[in-house]
Parts: sequence; C-alpha cells; structure tokens
Amino acid sequence: MPLWPVYTGTNEPHDGIAKLPPPPPWRAFDGGPVLPAPDAAADASAVSPDRTHRAETYQATRETVQLVNAALYLRRPLLVTGPPGTGKSSLVYAVARELRLGPVLRWNITSRSTLHDGLYQYDPLSRLYAARQEAGRPDRAGGEEGTAGTEGTENRSGIEHHLRLGPLGTALLPYGRPRALLIDEIDKSDLDLPNDLLNVLEEGQYEIPELVRASRLTPDGVAEVLADGTDERVPVARGRVRCRAFPFVVLTSNGEREFPPAFLRRCVTLHLRQPDDQHLAEIVRAHLGEPDAYARTLIERFLSRSGVGDLATDQLLNAIYLARSADLDAESLDRLAEQLMPYLGQTTQSDVF
Repeated sequence: MPLWPVYTGTNEPHDGIAKLPPPPPWRAFDGGPVLPAPDAAADASAVSPDRTHRAETYQATRETVQLVNAALYLRRPLLVTGPPGTGKSSLVYAVARELRLGPVLRWNITSRSTLHDGLYQYDPLSRLYAARQEAGRPDRAGGEEGTAGTEGTENRSGIEHHLRLGPLGTALLPYGRPRALLIDEIDKSDLDLPNDLLNVLEEGQYEIPELVRASRLTPDGVAEVLADGTDERVPVARGRVRCRAFPFVVLTSNGEREFPPAFLRRCVTLHLRQPDDQHLAEIVRAHLGEPDAYARTLIERFLSRSGVGDLATDQLLNAIYLARSADLDAESLDRLAEQLMPYLGQTTQSDVF
C-alpha cells in the first residue's frame, strides 16, 4: 500500500521511501544498470556535526510536510523560499535522515556557477600531463587510451581518470532509490542557470561529450568515473547518464530575484515564513532544551523585532545559548542580546526607534 505521508517530519528514521507509489507516467525513468544506494549509516560521517545536529532537530510545519511529500510523489524539485534563518537548507538534511536517503549531495551556487559545474568536472591539463608520463614509460605498450599496458600496468591518461561527476550529475545516476540533492541559493546564479536546469531536471538525464567520443575506443563503451563526495567509481555507459529513481532535489532561494514561469511550473514551491512563538519555543526546545523565563523573554523580543526587519532564528538561538552559558548580570545579558540580534537587512535600530 502507498504511504502518505512518506516524510512525516518526526525526525525518526524509517524506510517509508520503499512504499512510495510508482511515479506519474510522465515522470517515469528507466536508467540503468541500477546502482545500490550509498549506505544510509554513512550519512553522519558525510556531513559536518552542525548539519547532523540540524537534521536531528529540524522542526517541520504541517505545510512543509505536505509539500515535501508532494515533491516526492510527483518526482519534482522542491523550490524552498523564505527569509534567512528559516531552515531552508536544513530541510533536505532532515528529509534525507528520516527517509535514509544517504549522504546529501550539495551544490552551492554563486554568480559564476554553470550547469556544467553541477554535472561534472573534467581536467584536460592533468590528462595531458598523464599522457606525457605514459609516453615516457619504458613498459608502454601503446594500447588504447584508458586500457592496461604491459604486465597489467594501467594507462592513466584515459579521460575517465580525469573526470569527476558533480553533485547534480551524481544525483542523476541510476540509483535504486532517490538521492538527496541541495542546490543552495539558486537566486544568486547567473540569469541563464534556471533555464539551463530545465531540460536536465525534466528529462532526468544528460550526456558527457568527452566520454561519448571516447566510448568509440573501448569495446563495451563503459567508463568508470568518480562520483561526487566519494572515492568510489561508478559505471557510465557511452557517456550517457539517466536516472532511475528521480532524486529529492531542494533548491533554496532568499527571494532576491524572480524565476521564469517555465522553471516555476516544473517545481513544487514551499515558502517558509518566520516562525510564531509556539514554533520558536519548539525550535529552542529541540536545540537547547526547555526554554526558561529569560529564553521566553528573548523569544518575545525576537518576535517584536522581526516584524520590523529581517532576523534569523540562529540569532535567537545564539542569544539564548550565551544567556545560559555566560555568567553575566541581567543588564549585560540584555545588551549582549541586542548585539547578537541585529537586523540582517538595511533596516537599523535608528530607523525603528
């Protein structure tokens, strides 16, 4: 029986992803050969302690749970927007942990990022250097590139030895269960990147031209290339990659720009708002334990200030943590809290008071 919701937001790991119903006919993919998913137990060692903690303590709202499940069922990317500090990037780690999707693949976007960066990186200069070394070896047999030389020595000048898949390219490998991919701060990209992503995310596949050309020189056309975030190699047949289980893709945006309608049409959109007092208390409880009287005072102050300018939940957590850890009098704590919760936008205290 299909399971709804697959992602529950309870932060309790389970194998509900196995009960995900088949995709809609227009979102079915048949890539192969099927690759085993990375060990979910490796997730804790694949990310920093900060990310592990945020995944374990993430407090999902009912709307978040519903739209995450919509993206999983429809095999569509999830575009998460909202102010800084509302947990946009933490969401994907929480989902990956609960559904045991393995280590999260992360692509941090800058104004210089291109689709090519996310798919794969190829270093022709290191290949040229390797080819010169091979040419100077006395045991060189003159075989085809990427094949073994005499006495079992391997020719390291093959293209596959100088190519590594990027986060997006790895997520689209034909894994038997979805990988989790974070495309962080997509609104910082060049204007063309969202449009460039359209075809890849719609078709669930891409080509590596360098491997397509090189496949003519190998009997089976299969190259073993490095995947993102690991030293293990995966097979790529004739330079073409097509997914089997569409990855759980989260794109985050701070709302600094608008996206093309065609891009938005292909995404499930979730807008995260600043949490209310009850949600803030739950966040504090998850991270730091039951909020005391002073913590609740800081929550009230945070809410009153966030109605005027942009504040991040991290700022509140920092203030509460120091209030509990530092041996300061009440006046010093108040002054420190004010300094730890400055506005993130251009609004300043002088503009408010």
